[in-house]
Amino acid sequence: EPTVRTELMEQIPPIAIFLQESRPKFPAAFFEYLMPIVVRYLTDVNNQVRKAGQEALLILLEQDLVAQSDIENKVCPILLDLSAPDSDDEYKVEAVNIICKMASMLSRTTVEHMLLPRFCELCSDGKLFQVRKICAANFGDICNAVGQEATERLLIPKFFELCSDSVWGMRKACAECFMAVSYTTSPEVRRSKLSPLFINLISDTCRWVRQAAFQSLGPFISTFANPSSAGLYIREDGTLSIRPSAQDVNSNSCQPSNNITVISSSANAA
Repeated sequence: EPTVRTELMEQIPPIAIFLQESRPKFPAAFFEYLMPIVVRYLTDVNNQVRKAGQEALLILLEQDLVAQSDIENKVCPILLDLSAPDSDDEYKVEAVNIICKMASMLSRTTVEHMLLPRFCELCSDGKLFQVRKICAANFGDICNAVGQEATERLLIPKFFELCSDSVWGMRKACAECFMAVSYTTSPEVRRSKLSPLFINLISDTCRWVRQAAFQSLGPFISTFANPSSAGLYIREDGTLSIRPSAQDVNSNSCQPSNNITVISSSANAA
């Protein structure tokens, strides 16, 4: 019964945590018995069972309970099969969604070598706009997971495609994650490539895209600032924040000496 399998999946994470805490007594129980069940249920015929399996897998990855060898030899091959061009539409949408969610929990090497090529293919999926939209919505997370070099070499061309997609929801998703993408690139790429691209979004024919772009304008501009002097940084949840400097913590920013410094700098600039 699907309900039994679903309930079983919900119990896998707490069982795995118990086994980890009692590893001397159960040295290989999770890897030999439970992990194969999780992997098998990712392809279950019932969508509720698959959803429960996906949620269980993400919890296990978040808790660092899955061995690197299992990730590379069992989990990734299944997801690559499910997201293949000839895969069932429903399975493909689910696979790309879990690939995007798990990218931040895996090592950069694993993501870049095993998942990034497929993600780039899915960004150009001409059959399902849902797949492209998931890719667009999570683009910033993928960039952060693989770093600057892979982002500029492989992902930026795909980002240009998505920003010009015929479906306005895709362009809107790109505008919403623009800051996260920009933050991962070099200042030169921001200036020469991303700035003109952002101007296109802010001038888009769809008002929802324009509105999303205007909301991202300030955060995008902030990525041009020097983090060491501006104190700007990106939190784990993808939001922009300001890290106060030691001088700000130990002194009042409204003191006359600080104001004099600002005026002096402005005068010199003039």
